Amino acid sequence: MQYRRLGRSGLRVSALSLGSWVTYHNQVDVDAAVEMMAAAYDAGVNFFDNAEAYAGGQSELVMGQALRRLGWPRLNYVVTSKYFWGLDRQGEAVNRKDTLNRKYLMQAVDASLQRFGLDFIDVIYCHRPDPNTPIEETARAMNDLIVQGKALYWGTSEWSAADIRAAWELAERHGWHKPVVEQPQYHLFHRRRVEQEYARLYEDLGLGLTTWSPLASGLLTGKYRGGVPAGSRGAMDSMAFLRDGLTDAAKNAAVAQLEPIAAELGGTLAQLAIAWAACNPRVSSVITGASRVDQLKANLGAMALVERLTPEILSRINGVTQGLVD
Repeated sequence: MQYRRLGRSGLRVSALSLGSWVTYHNQVDVDAAVEMMAAAYDAGVNFFDNAEAYAGGQSELVMGQALRRLGWPRLNYVVTSKYFWGLDRQGEAVNRKDTLNRKYLMQAVDASLQRFGLDFIDVIYCHRPDPNTPIEETARAMNDLIVQGKALYWGTSEWSAADIRAAWELAERHGWHKPVVEQPQYHLFHRRRVEQEYARLYEDLGLGLTTWSPLASGLLTGKYRGGVPAGSRGAMDSMAFLRDGLTDAAKNAAVAQLEPIAAELGGTLAQLAIAWAACNPRVSSVITGASRVDQLKANLGAMALVERLTPEILSRINGVTQGLVD
């Protein structure tokens, strides 16, 4: 396993990490979480990603119970969570959903700590931008959570470059803890934000990245070339919004062209896609997901392909995906 600094911070995270979106509570119970987190840890993974909204808070509960059973030294692992969507999706609780105001953030992080059973969360993210709350209010609340010892670092997820810069400059002006990391979607078909929009932020601010969906929700595994298989993520009612993208004919045709490249490198399509994301030097960690241990181990095998992605191979990959990237 490789370890990389989280932006300009001193925190070192594994180049591949394990996330819990979709899987924990929905497909993975505590026993399975213990088994997979142990396998990931044994392979060198030290970064475990979560979010308040995943499975309505149940994902944090599952991960917290797994951590207690695993009993690892707290210094040996990094836990993250993200805030914006809230848990109350109905009713009149306007300060409990779709916001980054101070009241919500302070109470949401406290609730996460209870679900995790932890004294602090290593990295907390603003899960989406909130156009209705001043960035100054959000940045100050995130700073105060760090000062209070409830978190160690903070960052953003799917924020624009302009908003990230605004938050960073406010923190710089006031002497607050600055955002050190962004968590964007990044895969072979979705890369412009990481490679173009954020380009100035890496050197100017020292921005780090923990990227999600390296397999494009499974599209880059090749499993959707013949439609949506039963039992797949695309077959889940809660993931229905993904189906059009997963069955896109042009992208599936490109995936078929990537398969011989993966075979040439001694890997699978999934491993090629994960390795491609990990080979970007701006990426601190690629968040992977799995519902089974064998799937997890296969994903972690992508590290063997990173050094094989020569400029010539990367050029061939770009040729295959040309015209399909957003």
